[in-house]
Amino acid sequence: MFQPSRRAALQQTAAGFGSLALSGLLAEEARARPALVDPLEPKQPHFEPKAKRVIFLFMTGGPSQVDTFEHKPMLEHDHGKPYPFAKPKVQFAPTNNLLRSPWKFKPYGQCGHMVSELFPNTAQFVDDMCFVHGMHGTNAAHGGAMMKLHTGSDNFIRPSVGSWLTYGLGSENASLPGFVTICPTLAHGGVTNWSCAFLPAAYQGTPLGNAAVPSSKAAVRFIRNDRLSPEMQKLQLEALNQANSEFRKVTGPDLALEGRIASFELAFRMQSEMPRVQDLSNESKATLSMYGIDNPVTENFGRQCLLARRFLENGVRYVQVSHSDAFVQWDQHGDLTKGHGKNAREVDLPIAGLLHDLKKRGMLEDTLVWWGGEFGRTPTAQGTDGRDHNPDGFTMWLAGGGVKGGMSHGATDDYGFFARDGKVHMHDLHATILHLMGLDHERLTFRHAGRDFRLTDVHGKVVHEILA
Repeated sequence: MFQPSRRAALQQTAAGFGSLALSGLLAEEARARPALVDPLEPKQPHFEPKAKRVIFLFMTGGPSQVDTFEHKPMLEHDHGKPYPFAKPKVQFAPTNNLLRSPWKFKPYGQCGHMVSELFPNTAQFVDDMCFVHGMHGTNAAHGGAMMKLHTGSDNFIRPSVGSWLTYGLGSENASLPGFVTICPTLAHGGVTNWSCAFLPAAYQGTPLGNAAVPSSKAAVRFIRNDRLSPEMQKLQLEALNQANSEFRKVTGPDLALEGRIASFELAFRMQSEMPRVQDLSNESKATLSMYGIDNPVTENFGRQCLLARRFLENGVRYVQVSHSDAFVQWDQHGDLTKGHGKNAREVDLPIAGLLHDLKKRGMLEDTLVWWGGEFGRTPTAQGTDGRDHNPDGFTMWLAGGGVKGGMSHGATDDYGFFARDGKVHMHDLHATILHLMGLDHERLTFRHAGRDFRLTDVHGKVVHEILA
């Protein structure tokens, strides 16, 4: 009979004790980790939500609050005079004297909110809209301000709003991503603005084209597999799942592996579902016209808005549409009259069409529509017909989804430079959006690098005054 040496016995038993310890650790990890589930499976909110889905209408570059939705009679009265108060200590560029708006304002709706002649169609829905005039941020540069708007941080890579929402709530369609961004700009942060960062990969935003591609040609990359039939792809997935199942029996749960498996399966299902949602052939001529798709001026953004409605009604949780060229569309340091005029003509009718369509379909009640840019613009002039970046005071509006319609919250000063009354920081807006979706921004956390992260970091308070 074989008798192992004392040295061999020690080696074997030592390895054995190590294996026992490893098995114990793996068992503990397996108990601590959740079972394999679809990461986009619908989840329960923290409390009863007022909204189920979000559309963010992103006006890249920073539309001017004093030329669109916040009327400033004093700016008209003191046109050409110096701004009578101290300007910000940090400015993107020097500006001159006060510059009145080239556009006239008039009241709309029962609430009588003043809107400039740039937005005559959108203005028809002021009684459904809540104007947040006391917005302010922290960064005067496009890149940092866009990251702050999308992720809550202007200098670190953090998950975007859409990623946090899908992480917290999942999606309602297993064959579509929970977060879609249509024609996003690749400038000023690019993918970081729709990134899931350290959240699991399933919560990454899925881009449909980019700002340099017309929305009529926008598509998810590699949505078609020209080499393999659907039947062959299905066999591949089944074989891969079988191999991974055997692997997990040895290693225990592996969230990274399971995330990749889920992404493969979603990509397979999306091949049929995504083209169906993008197919507008069953939309009526009246609907296409309502969104401006029959007009070359409004066709591009109108198609984005209509696609957004179709994605939402097919269970996508968060959709962003971006009015942008390859860089920043609303960034008029000069030629304000020409630039803002062109931009407004491209988006005004489609936005009105979207709001009308959502109301008609009964979707506006539980859909939150969010409009705005990364900052506003100065009431003082750059050159003779331009405005500089202004993160110190600007306007955003919300509609539907549990906000008070026909309401104005907060204000900038008499000329529109600084948020003065009812100030709302970007963190506060993020906290409010999460709240409307039934999520407590202080409870929606993810453990990473030794601490719990959240969209609002250690900041933010819900703006209860605007809630219906």
